Amino acid sequence: MKVAVAMSGGVDSSVAAAMMRDEGHEVFGVTLQLWPKEMAARDFDKHHGCCSLDAVEDARRVASRLGIPYYVLNFEDDFRAAVIDPFTEAYLQGLRKALALGAQALATGHYARIERGPSGYSLRKAVDQRKDQSYVLYQLGQEELRVLRFPIGDWSKAQVREKAAALELKTALKPESQEICFVADGSYRTLLKERFRDRVRPGAIVDEAGVVVGEHDGIAMYTVGQRSGLRLPASGPASAPRYVSAIDGVTNTIRVGAADELLRSSCRVEDVRYVEGIVPTAPFNATVKIRSHAPEAGALITPLGDQVRIDFDVPQRALAPGQAAVFYDGDRVIGGGPIAVSDG
Repeated sequence: MKVAVAMSGGVDSSVAAAMMRDEGHEVFGVTLQLWPKEMAARDFDKHHGCCSLDAVEDARRVASRLGIPYYVLNFEDDFRAAVIDPFTEAYLQGLRKALALGAQALATGHYARIERGPSGYSLRKAVDQRKDQSYVLYQLGQEELRVLRFPIGDWSKAQVREKAAALELKTALKPESQEICFVADGSYRTLLKERFRDRVRPGAIVDEAGVVVGEHDGIAMYTVGQRSGLRLPASGPASAPRYVSAIDGVTNTIRVGAADELLRSSCRVEDVRYVEGIVPTAPFNATVKIRSHAPEAGALITPLGDQVRIDFDVPQRALAPGQAAVFYDGDRVIGGGPIAVSDG
């Protein structure tokens, strides 16, 4: 089988490429060039992120070491329009481009597993629970799972590094990249300030009673549950820790409160995707992750068309609008979608 491997210049995708090659597939590597050229030399190179030119060179060296062809696909304009000026479409376009190059499958270094059953494909958690990335893959459907391969989903990170070292790959000891790939200094706030200055406006910070207690730098700079960066005066009882409890885009206002103000027992989720393509019609029980590294919480999920209502068994902290809520049945990903609003 001819397999394209998405190579980021890191150890995980490097070993994924080696594993697919060792299985006897005809393998070639691809990297998506997403960063604007004017930013690459100025910002990205010095941060050595997954979008830097250094990362491309690392991927190129690994491909050379493995003896496989390697291509860099230019998606700069698509990415600028879809993300910097949405990311899923660019990713899927990259998949389609890899297939257009003659590949019958696309392999990546994600920590997750795909299983094929009588009714189709299922997306499962990785064996290494500490590295599991199934949360960020919930939007994948049957069409994508049919052609995707996650070779390292059954491996631990230590095993991946051992394999890379045995193959004498340059990326064997390379540190992991945690940053947003198109953000130069690792802070999305810098990007927002530079590119959307006219929409990032200061405004009022109010307490639970609606009293103005401070000024924020622009609501895009904050998220529900945030404590740092509020610069609130410390005086009397108000000096107790306060957190962002709500963000109002209409009034450009941030509300703060005590930790218990962050607890919510339910929320609505919109634009819900179901991995196996089967849309439930009746309420069902599942566990839910509301952040990539958050523990799963038991909940009752009630379908409402392309939305769902989630009622948690135990109130959850900081349900941030826009953050994904992903539903699980054991290690199987049912689906998920972005949180629209917390209901109380």
